[in-house]
Amino acid sequence: MEYQSEQTASGEIFDQSAYTAAHNKLPFGTKAKVTNVKNGKSVIVRINDSGPFDRGLIIDLSRSAFRRIGNMSAGVIDVKIEVVD
Repeated sequence: MEYQSEQTASGEIFDQSAYTAAHNKLPFGTKAKVTNVKNGKSVIVRINDSGPFDRGLIIDLSRSAFRRIGNMSAGVIDVKIEVVD
């Protein structure tokens, strides 16, 4: 699995099965509700890495988090992000 067990920018080890995400503006530890705008499914993730670095992308979800809200074959989906307590 891509990046599995590698160190994230926050210093923790990346785990594809955890509900985590990379974001360039939100601080590490922030919890965010990510909602697929097409099907309304959402997941709460913890920001533990910086990125994504591809132009036009705003968040990069772990494999497990993405599976909760979208079809893996889609690759990229439109989402709404809300910071939660």
